[in-house]
Amino acid sequence: MSSGVVYAAVALALVLIWRATRIVNFAQGGMLMITTFVALGVIHSTGSYWLGLLAALASGFVLGAVVERVLVRPVENGPPMNAVIVTLGLLLFLQAVAGMVWGGSPRSFPPLLGIKGFTVGGARLLLSPSDLFVIGAVLVVMALLVLLFRVTPVGLRMRAAAFSPEVARMFGVRVGRVLTLGWALAGAVGALAGVLVAPATFVGPNQFDAVLVFGFAAAVVGGLDSPPGAVVGGLVVGLTLSYVSGYLGSEVALLGALAVLMTVLMIRPNGLFSRTSVRRV
Repeated sequence: MSSGVVYAAVALALVLIWRATRIVNFAQGGMLMITTFVALGVIHSTGSYWLGLLAALASGFVLGAVVERVLVRPVENGPPMNAVIVTLGLLLFLQAVAGMVWGGSPRSFPPLLGIKGFTVGGARLLLSPSDLFVIGAVLVVMALLVLLFRVTPVGLRMRAAAFSPEVARMFGVRVGRVLTLGWALAGAVGALAGVLVAPATFVGPNQFDAVLVFGFAAAVVGGLDSPPGAVVGGLVVGLTLSYVSGYLGSEVALLGALAVLMTVLMIRPNGLFSRTSVRRV
C-alpha cells in the first residue's frame, strides 16, 4: 500500500502540471531524482532527515520554476509534441548529469522511522511506522492540492490559465507567473515523492524510472485532472503490483499494471475521476 501511495505522489505532481499547463512532464522522474540526491547530501552533512526533506522541497520548487521559464515557455505555444520532446530530452540530460556528479552506483537512503512492521497479538504486520508516515504525508499533500484548486484564488487562476490563457489574460491573470507557480509546486510534490520512495528503491540516476512509469499509469487511471483520482489510481496500481508479484511473480507485475490501465481506459477513457465534457456540434 505504501508503494501505491508513493505512485500517487508522483501522479499528483503530473496532475498538477497537467492542470496548470496541459503538458505531461516526462522529466518528472529525473527532477525528483536530482532533488533526492540533494536531500541525501544534506542528510549526510547535517544528520537531520527534516533538513534533507526541506532541502529537497526547496530545490524541487526552484527546479520546477526554472524548467518552466527556461525550457517549457519557449515551446508552450507550439505543437504539443514540442513540449513532450523537451521533457524527454530534459530527463536524459538530468540522468546524464547525475551520473557524472554522483556516479552510477545506487546509494542507500535512510528512512525517517522504522521499517519493521507492527506486532499485534504476536503476529507481525506488513504495516510499519515508515509506511504510516508515507501514507500520511501523501494524504496531507492531496488535501492541500484539493483546497488549492477549489477554494483559493490562486487555484482558480491556475485553472483559468490552463484552459483558456487568452481569456484569463483579459481578466487580469498573469498567466506566465501562474504557469511558473504550477511547475514549481509540481517540482516540490515530486521531490517529496522521491524522498518517500528512496529508502525502498535506493538513489541512482535510473532508480526512479519505474516509479515514473507507475506514477504516470496512476495519473491516467485516476484521470489527469483529478488530485483525488491520482491518489486512488496510485493505490489501484500499487495494490495490483503487490498482488500480481505475490501470487504470480514479480516478472509479470508490469503486465498486471498494464492490464489495469487498459481495463480502465476501455471503460472510462478519461480516467475514473475525470469529468465528462459535453460538446455542442
